[in-house]
Amino acid sequence: MAREATIPLGRLPKDYRTNMGPAMARCYGDYGPIFQIPGLADHYLFVIGPEANRMVLHTHREAFSTAVGWGEILGLGEHLGQGLLSMDGVMHGDHRRMLNPAFAVGHLSEYLQVMQRIIQEAVTDWAVRGTVDVYEEARKLTFAIAAETLAGLSPGSEVAAFARLYSQLLELRNAVPVQGRDVTWHLRRDQLWEQLKELLTPKIEARRARPTDDALGMLVTARDREGQPLSNEQLIGHMNTLLVAGHETSTSLIAWFLYLLSLEPDYLARIREEQVAILGDHSTATAEDLQRMKTLGNALSEAERMYPPIPNGARGVLVDVPFREHIIPAGAKLFYSIVGSHYLKDIWKEPERFDPDRFAPPREEDTQTPYALVGFGGGPRTCIGINFAKLEIKALATHLLRHWDLTPVPGQDIRQRYDVSAVPINGIQMRLTPRA
Repeated sequence: MAREATIPLGRLPKDYRTNMGPAMARCYGDYGPIFQIPGLADHYLFVIGPEANRMVLHTHREAFSTAVGWGEILGLGEHLGQGLLSMDGVMHGDHRRMLNPAFAVGHLSEYLQVMQRIIQEAVTDWAVRGTVDVYEEARKLTFAIAAETLAGLSPGSEVAAFARLYSQLLELRNAVPVQGRDVTWHLRRDQLWEQLKELLTPKIEARRARPTDDALGMLVTARDREGQPLSNEQLIGHMNTLLVAGHETSTSLIAWFLYLLSLEPDYLARIREEQVAILGDHSTATAEDLQRMKTLGNALSEAERMYPPIPNGARGVLVDVPFREHIIPAGAKLFYSIVGSHYLKDIWKEPERFDPDRFAPPREEDTQTPYALVGFGGGPRTCIGINFAKLEIKALATHLLRHWDLTPVPGQDIRQRYDVSAVPINGIQMRLTPRA
């Protein structure tokens, strides 16, 4: 217990909510890779940096519970039901195994056709309007993609009905912190859950009668290690998690990615040169084409580094864990700072500057220090949808940048707001003009 007291006390900077990356990097310089916050619950800890990330995500991952972190500390379990984010150990392994086929490379190529149709329809609408909030438009687009590809929902009114329900669920989650949720909050949550059940249960029963190869169809036919199928409640929990996590995180990353590129005409020209070299006169890209676009991919990695959609990963500590000269005590509530790790000056050269070439040879700053870039997690619990998300973002950027120029509307207050997830406070308004 004496060693536990050596964990430094720290304070979160005043700009923590709007400038979290540099703010947490300053905390790393002031307190080191681990500190606790006075005034919060006992053992409320932050850890920062690749060494801490490796410990939480890999070497000691069984000691750090996501079921407690996402499920209880952040309230995701009671809000969305039990999905991969709120599972640990054997259960997480079983359920991830059931979901893995839906995110295999072969299925991603099939999903790409749906993605490209939805993208082309959306961008055509953006162009007609001329000026759009790319954050809000990306939210609609990514939900439609997730709903059609993962849940097999029909485009149009059915996707719109689900989008309204999930939007209300997200508003409800953000309205009241976990400790302040009262009877009224739970009644409203239960009402939304009943509406979701009414919409999803027929989909589940239809797939039991005639299996499909989307994520929902695969889960319906999957069996756990005891040979048992998942219950309707478990299936709904998984779909809630996939549909919410599968679009909310991509939304923020898309908005910042497009904005950052619009500020860098020289790098944007290099992306377009790469597109011409790979695609030629082809109207659409294949999954293999998008994989070959390294210049585009490096820019996406840099957007992930600077503006990760999830700024901190939450964990409950199950057993005492040694970390350097400290003991992280069982029962602690811990956050590993994703965005803080992305702004450490001893890893990233000029971390506050947009510089995609840091990911290209010979620099490759991310691989020089494993677990330095963790926007999609790392180790065995790397986000199951990482390749899905990157594919849809690259497909959108490839279509958009080939046909349109993007210009930020002048006079905006463009800043990030960090909470459980991270979003542009006022959105990002951009103008589309056709390319010659």
